[in-house]
Amino acid sequence: MAETSEASLVEQQSAANEKWTARDTGWMFNLFGTAVGAGILYLPLGAASGGIWPLILLSLITGPMIWLAHRNLTRFCLSGTHSGGNITHTVIEHFGRGSGRWLTFAYFLAIYPIMLMYGIGLTNVVQSFVEYQLGWEPPGRVGLSLVLVVALMLVTHAKEQWMLRAVELLVFPLVVFLVLLSLYLIPEWSTAVFQRSISTKDFVIALFLTTPLLVFSFNHSPVCSSLAEAYRHMPGGIAASRRKTSQIIWRNTCLLLVVILLFVFSCILTLTPAEVELAREKNLPVLSVLANREGHLFFSVIAPVLSFMAIASSFVGVYLGTLEGVQGLITQQVNKRKLALGHAATCRLSILFVFLSTWLAACMNWSVIAMIEVVVVPVLGAILFFMPVYAHYRVPKLKECRQPLLDIFIVVMGGIAVSGFLFSWWSGG
Repeated sequence: MAETSEASLVEQQSAANEKWTARDTGWMFNLFGTAVGAGILYLPLGAASGGIWPLILLSLITGPMIWLAHRNLTRFCLSGTHSGGNITHTVIEHFGRGSGRWLTFAYFLAIYPIMLMYGIGLTNVVQSFVEYQLGWEPPGRVGLSLVLVVALMLVTHAKEQWMLRAVELLVFPLVVFLVLLSLYLIPEWSTAVFQRSISTKDFVIALFLTTPLLVFSFNHSPVCSSLAEAYRHMPGGIAASRRKTSQIIWRNTCLLLVVILLFVFSCILTLTPAEVELAREKNLPVLSVLANREGHLFFSVIAPVLSFMAIASSFVGVYLGTLEGVQGLITQQVNKRKLALGHAATCRLSILFVFLSTWLAACMNWSVIAMIEVVVVPVLGAILFFMPVYAHYRVPKLKECRQPLLDIFIVVMGGIAVSGFLFSWWSGG
């Protein structure tokens, strides 16, 4: 009788875990918002340069690649015994203090410049909107950046339900805007792009160079550790946490594929080759190109609004990842020097450092693009695609996560993405 009752309890627990909740929706939008930065407004132009056929092929494999890579990273974060599930603690636990120290530094180095870029980008977008769209005197950078950075940091440090609610309020309109814009452009679609001839060599090169664009436009790895931490203590143990986080990542991947690819293809089918070339030369976002067309002036108003929502939603996820990286670095130095600094003090010190440096970068309008191009993409690629697969075959606890064919697929695609980016950067393309 007791065994029957226990089995029934397990079934009820399992059913409750599988049920989709408002919290799950909030985290799905958080992942989505982290992936969709302002770069989505430039993505169609970059993807268009390689032609339509390589993009169609990549669209078929991007979904599995993105889902598997982020699922692996989240499972890696869940595999640690530390109660917080923090990626830096997990790295040290599995690979030792020496390797852990380097990987923690690499993780920080990969995310921190993006944090600075978002602080700068938010300030620039709001200033530009006030000056050119509203026709007002733009506010000073010091005060404006202070308000923007503090407001978004406060949102992130609110209770989880309020943080997720704020993210939903940013991401949901962003999704609606992108879908409606994509559908609005349908009457202007042209099939000329399908008639463009391309050699096998050019097809392979375009595939090689377009892969990094799509991969890192779908990247939401900075928030994977926070997702693991949020669902670590589910009834049913780590197995239940893995299933739930995989479910959230899968639905987020599907949403990303529908929204981003619909937007990208709609823009590519609308733009002429001359418009694409002009935009690439002047480094214009796609909506600015469309705004130059007769009858599309409203795009010039929508562009900064979309940019603000995209950057602000990404800010939350990247901030969580940056904070983890800074806390990991401080904790390592504290332990190494045997200093008396508690967890609460470490958190406060990390928050202060991130706030001051992001605010300073926004005030000074630093150029961090070069650092992002040289450092961020390769390191993020290694952490997202290579490290979790390596852990599958190095860490006994992750042995059950081994899937040789899928692991090979992830490593190969990660190698293509990273090497394709490095080649494009080295050749100046």
